[in-house]
Amino acid sequence: MKVLLIQGSPHPKGCVWRALTEVEKILNENGIETEWINVGTKDIRGCIACHYCMTHGKCVFDDIVNETAPKFNEADGMIVGTPTYYAGPNGQLHSFLDRLFFSTMFTVDKTMKVGATLVSSRRAGSTSAFDDINKYFTICSMPIASSTYWNEVHGYKAEDVEKDKEGLQVMRNLGRNMAFLLKAINAQKEKEGIPKQENTESTSFMGTQLERPE
Repeated sequence: MKVLLIQGSPHPKGCVWRALTEVEKILNENGIETEWINVGTKDIRGCIACHYCMTHGKCVFDDIVNETAPKFNEADGMIVGTPTYYAGPNGQLHSFLDRLFFSTMFTVDKTMKVGATLVSSRRAGSTSAFDDINKYFTICSMPIASSTYWNEVHGYKAEDVEKDKEGLQVMRNLGRNMAFLLKAINAQKEKEGIPKQENTESTSFMGTQLERPE
């Protein structure tokens, strides 16, 4: 089994990196392979809703998004790590995830791939960034791995995170919980496969004529 570690910080050895390494250590100890994908310093533009991916099976912008898509297809899970900017995730990371999840809509079956988010902040705003990233998973039938607190660490640099003993503890518990969930899902997949997903209904009220109030 394999988990992609998405490093969303522009600082290669900063707080997010330190948190991810703590989770990675536990995953590796439990026999889970990991691969790092660094997006924090990449030139990643946002989705332009051109729908090129729907007919070509990949994004119109041939960059790290298209490089990651086949890895996402083969992986059993994904952990996204982000710093907190104005109570939200890194901009490049957000663009990366928008395009990765949308462009692989028909090429990568995400059902039962395990997702997790971890965030870093100096002081506050981390929980809204945490919620933002988790929404990518919940729209794709991806179970979310949790821990014994929100998956966050605090500090201005990696050395500060070393002092956040509870934060590192949360990361280790996240690694254990994710490894357990991955193994449980894998065992069930071998027995019965993944759950059938219905995708025939699409409620839309775009054409509804609304009465104008008098």
